[in-house]
Amino acid sequence: MAQLVQALALGVLIGGIYALMASGLTLIFGVLRIVNIAQGAFLILVATFTWWLWSAIGIDPILASVITAPLMFGFGWLLYRFVVVRIRGQAPSMSVLLTFGIALVIEGFLSIVTNNRFRSATPEYFESSFRVGDVLLPKAQVYGFLAAVAVLGALYLVLTRTWAGRAIRATSQNPSAASLVGIGAAATAALAFALGSASAGVGGSILSVLYPFFPASHYDWISRLLGIVVLGGMGSLPGALIGALVLGLAETLTATYGSLQWSTLVFYLVIMAVLLVRPQGLFGARLREDAAT
Repeated sequence: MAQLVQALALGVLIGGIYALMASGLTLIFGVLRIVNIAQGAFLILVATFTWWLWSAIGIDPILASVITAPLMFGFGWLLYRFVVVRIRGQAPSMSVLLTFGIALVIEGFLSIVTNNRFRSATPEYFESSFRVGDVLLPKAQVYGFLAAVAVLGALYLVLTRTWAGRAIRATSQNPSAASLVGIGAAATAALAFALGSASAGVGGSILSVLYPFFPASHYDWISRLLGIVVLGGMGSLPGALIGALVLGLAETLTATYGSLQWSTLVFYLVIMAVLLVRPQGLFGARLREDAAT
């Protein structure tokens, strides 16, 4: 029983962190209908910068997110204004090609500056754990989970309690009606892309502690994030949370009672099973053309 509780606790901790990482991807798709393939590269870019802050200056990697999140917000805003906006309104395949190209540029840059080596930040608490009865909770995962919950809570408040957040939600639900009531599509899209990038600023800092990484690791991370948002429903933040928890629990339960190398396979089998019943995902909405078909 203690082993099961341990696995469930670790699955929830990891799932909360995955939810933060996936929130930016699903937010960007929900507003812009852009599949941001570069989101995984954003995470690795931030993880590399966080590792440098920790190794060169001694800044705690997770606390470094107070630096990386604003930087990625500005980076995302500029990237949208000068690059991504040029393909707005075009076929979704164009956004995939463009953001994949951005990911390759980031990977090439990181390969040069890091000599294509694995990195990992290991602060003092990296090998320490909290004990709750018979359950051990690694401090790094607990701190990462708390940071993720704080950011997701802040994002929820922004989206539900501010005018800018209401504009983002209105644009994601009905762009035409939003423009009719005076919501600027370009400014709202730039804000949504910047917020999605800022979430990667926090997620990448957490990643630098929990997982070894190198420039090409973004392929692994974007596949995980896409799996999460497809399972939950493209553009659905609650769906991203549920999908992330499923991935976290699948990894820990499979590692506990089977082998870690099978955990990803189990997760994608769950996705296949769900999509056979609900092609739009757990919380995704059916499009008019889907219903007609």
